[in-house]
Amino acid sequence: MGRGPGGAAPREDVPEPAAEPEAGAGPAAGEREPGGDGKRFTVRLVNFEGPFDLLLQLISKHKLDVTEVSLSKVTDEFMAHLRAMGPGGDLDQTTEFLVVAATLLDLKAARLLPAAEVEDEADLALLEARDLLFARLLQYRAYKRIAEIFQDRLEAEARRRPRTVGLEDHHAALLPEVVIGIGPEGFARLAVKAMRPKPKPQVYVDHIHAPLVSVREQAGLVVERLRAAGAAVSFAVLAEDAPDTLTVVARFLALLELYREKAVTLDQDEALGDLLVAWCGEEGAEPVVTDEFDQEPGDGTDEEGLRE
Repeated sequence: MGRGPGGAAPREDVPEPAAEPEAGAGPAAGEREPGGDGKRFTVRLVNFEGPFDLLLQLISKHKLDVTEVSLSKVTDEFMAHLRAMGPGGDLDQTTEFLVVAATLLDLKAARLLPAAEVEDEADLALLEARDLLFARLLQYRAYKRIAEIFQDRLEAEARRRPRTVGLEDHHAALLPEVVIGIGPEGFARLAVKAMRPKPKPQVYVDHIHAPLVSVREQAGLVVERLRAAGAAVSFAVLAEDAPDTLTVVARFLALLELYREKAVTLDQDEALGDLLVAWCGEEGAEPVVTDEFDQEPGDGTDEEGLRE
């Protein structure tokens, strides 16, 4: 497979290199790699002999100096390899060689530059380019390894075959019995329900604008109860049957209106104590309760209109 830059002894895992071609015979075509298919490109140089991928690996691991590799001879041998393969050559292998060869050429040019101290931005850019080229080599190796993994998986999946027959009887018997508790009429009702047009959504605002409670009506109710009682009655008793808070407020406003008309008396022994209400109006006379609380905002005549 490969020799070190200075050693002549072959590696244990690499066969002996083939004999050098005779002078004038031209560069030899790619050799058959042991265990390979005979189509992979093999490089034969003074300090290296083996597959092109191995050359790339040795350079990336710094086991072989790129400046000692004759890229022109590598290119000549690859051209001979393509001619030997004929018109039906592997286009992917050709593209792969062009990418790697261009990277090696740039890397070799960067290595041949003098390693003096960096004096200007141009030298610094060259050093950065050299590092980028080496990174491209590592990236190429990673992509190549991933491609091999994908290829292995594709080959493994290609050996799978779908099941073309049904289940055996003993397997089919393991399936649970399907129990349907609905008949054709039930399915028909479900279908009708599913295809029935849905009602349009409605937004109710009743909870936002609650209906008004008439203070005049509540005043009449309070007068009736006070006359029937004939004695002082607690306001809690007068409001105990109120269905909501608005009704309680309306009855309290009715008490204030009756007190203004001197139809009732209010007595409270202590602050926040029980409010006692007693009827003191004339018999048969109906107190006058205004309807100012029963008007909605904006209705009726405003004060300026009354003055006019």
